[in-house]
Amino acid sequence: MNLSDSIKYYPLGDHAVVLCFGDVISKEVNNRIRNVAACMDNMNTLGIIEYVPAYTTITIYYDPLTIGYEAVLIVIQHLLENIPSCLEQQSLEKIIPVFYNGPDLADVARYTGLSQEQVIRIHSESEYLVYMIGFAPGFPYLGGMDKRIAAPRKEVPRLKIEAGSVGIAGEQTGVYPMETPGGWQIIGQTPLQLFNMNRDKPSFLGVGDRVRFEPIGYDEFLHIRKIENGG
Repeated sequence: MNLSDSIKYYPLGDHAVVLCFGDVISKEVNNRIRNVAACMDNMNTLGIIEYVPAYTTITIYYDPLTIGYEAVLIVIQHLLENIPSCLEQQSLEKIIPVFYNGPDLADVARYTGLSQEQVIRIHSESEYLVYMIGFAPGFPYLGGMDKRIAAPRKEVPRLKIEAGSVGIAGEQTGVYPMETPGGWQIIGQTPLQLFNMNRDKPSFLGVGDRVRFEPIGYDEFLHIRKIENGG
C-alpha cells in the first residue's frame, strides 16, 4: 500500500492542511511522521511556510495568497508518492540528570500505591522516546513511561512551575524547559537547560531522541546547574 493511501487530509482554516497518520500513538506512526518531515526539510515549494509534527499528525502551513489548498494537496501527494521507503533517521540518546525532590512525588506514590523510592526507580529505569516538542519551546512529550507510575494531572494547575521540573500527566512524562504555569505532577528537577536561545540548537531534545533519566543528589544538582549557568 502506498503511504499516501493510509493518510487522511483535512483543512485547518484557510492557511493550513493537516495530515493524519492514524489515531494511535506508536513508534511506527512516529517513524512515518519523521520520514515525511525529513523529506519536507528538503522541499522548497513557494508558498509553503512550515510544518508542525505532533503525535499522529503533521500540520502544514502555507500562504493562501501564493498557493491554494488544492495545489498544496498536489504537492503533498507527490511528496508521499516519492518518499524513500526507508530513511536513515537520527535518533540520539540523551541522559537527563534529575534530583527527585518534586513537591508531588509523595502524591504520585500515594496514588499509585508505591513508595517514593519505587516511583523514582521505575521512572528512571525506562527509556523514553521524544514523540513531539510542544506546549512551550523545547517541551518534550515523552512516550514509554511505565503504567505503574501513571497519575492524573493536578485538579488545580500551578501558576508557576520552575524550569527543569520533571512531571507526570497520565501515562506521559515530560520536562518543563522554562518557568510556566502547568498542571503536571512534579516529581523532580533537572539542572540542565532544555531550551536556550543562545545555543546553535536551542532545544536540548529533538523529535526521535531516546531519553533516560539519571537520579542525582542535591550537591551534584547544584554543581551541574552552576556549569549550565556558566559558573
